[in-house]
This record gives sequence, C-alpha cells and structure tokens, in this order.
Amino acid sequence: MNTTVEQALGTGAQRQTIIRPSRGLFDLDLGAVWQYRELLHTLMMRDIQVLYKQAALGAAWAIIQPIFAVAVFTIVFGNFAKMPSDGIPYPIFAFAAVLPWTYFAEATRRAATGLVDDADLVRKVYFPRLIIPLAKVTAPLLDFAIAFCVLLVLMAFYGVVPSIRLLAVIPLILIAGLLALSIGLWLGPINVRFRDVKHTVPFMLQIGMYASPIVYPLSQVPTEWKAFYSLNPMVGVIEGFRWAVFDRGNPDFGALGIGLVVIVVMLVMGLVYFKNQERSFADVI
Repeated sequence: MNTTVEQALGTGAQRQTIIRPSRGLFDLDLGAVWQYRELLHTLMMRDIQVLYKQAALGAAWAIIQPIFAVAVFTIVFGNFAKMPSDGIPYPIFAFAAVLPWTYFAEATRRAATGLVDDADLVRKVYFPRLIIPLAKVTAPLLDFAIAFCVLLVLMAFYGVVPSIRLLAVIPLILIAGLLALSIGLWLGPINVRFRDVKHTVPFMLQIGMYASPIVYPLSQVPTEWKAFYSLNPMVGVIEGFRWAVFDRGNPDFGALGIGLVVIVVMLVMGLVYFKNQERSFADVI
C-alpha cells in the first residue's frame, strides 16, 4: 500500500505516527521528506564513506577520473581531430564540461540503482522512499567540489581569471542534480522489477555524453538542429557552465530554457510515478 506519514501530538506530549494510504494521484507528501531529513543526511554520509573506505587512493579518485577523461579528450579531439574550443585552451575547455557531466552521470547511476542497493532497508523499515534517490543524487556533490578545485588550479595555470559569474555554477549544478533525480525517479522503480536497468544506464550515459557539447562547443551544431539538440537538458547546463567559468560570451538561454522545461515535466511526472509505484517496493524488491 502506498503510504505517507502524518505526525501529531497526543495527550501527555506523546508523539504519534500515523501511516495512511495516499489520497490521490498528486498526494506526494513531500513534507515527510523534511521530517526525515536526518535520515537523508545519514544515508548521504554513508554513501560517501562506503565509496572511499576501502579505496587505496580514497577521495583522489574524484580527481583522477575527470583528469584522465580530459587527457584522452585533449589528445584525441584537441590534437588529432583539431576540435575548436572557442579560443579557450582545450584542456580546461573539456574539463569545464567533464565536471558537470561526471556529476550528472554518477548521480543518475546511483539514483537509478539506489532502491535495489538499499533493498534490506526498504524491506524492513518505513520511511519516505524518496529519501533514497535524494541521498544518491546529493552524495556525488563532494566529488564535484573536489574536482572543481582542480579546475580552478588549471585555470590559474593557463592564466584564465574567473569573474563573479563563477557563482552561476551553483544553480547550474543544481539543475544537473534535478535532472539526475528526475531520471532516477523513473528508472529506480523500473529497476526494482527489471534488473536490466543497471546494465542499460552506463550504455545510455555513454551515448548521452557524445550527444552533449563536451568535446566540441555548441557553436558546431547546425542552427536548424539546435532546438532539437537542446532537448538534452545537459546542453544548456554545460554551455552555461563554460560561460560561468570562462567569463566569455553569453549563456545560451534558449538551450537552458528548453532544458528546464524538460526537467520540470520529467520531475513532476517522475514524482507521481515514483509515489504510485512505492506501494510495491518492499514486496517486489
């Protein structure tokens, strides 16, 4: 049964927890997530600790992965294919796109498989299941913050001075997180029933990477295709990220606007779908 939680103070200052069925398609009970915010923090910290606890290099992996990706892109696309970089040194041009994409890809992967990964918790304890994809999307922000510091060092090395626009990175990475969450809300319940999702997600993310302006600028996309191309919300995020970091040109508000509309629709529908499927998680998982 799809359940939500109501809390009230009874006689003698005793708090009661009432578990009730949902009351309609849009009865999402998002307030319960706030009531369980401590659990959200606990799960997020657990994911961070588990990821690096038995890793020989620890948090250094947050730096190694994007650096190796950028090195390969620089050699193959910057040197051999001679991809344009809008006058920006290619290594930091690619790095500024790899950072938000790496966060988005990791957050999406974790959110899509989180319910199955935490199957024992789902079966034994009641809590808003939305906590799990939220924690999965939030935890990779630490990796992003560490790698972002490396980007700032590389910018200093190449003599690129950031401006106040750098603050725009915060809402842009938030948009990437909302996109990852919206995808996770769809794929998470599907993964509960069909375990093919964990094999499909990496493949789809690899395709999505080359369908995003990571190794090439948006200016390389033909004008007549830009509106369709911008249906990929990461297009606006990546271009906006470069604008914020390098303080050059103007962000593509068209691509960003189209992406935001897609995210909002996916997120709202994803919340409804996730909440509708929640009733069967403990039985099927």
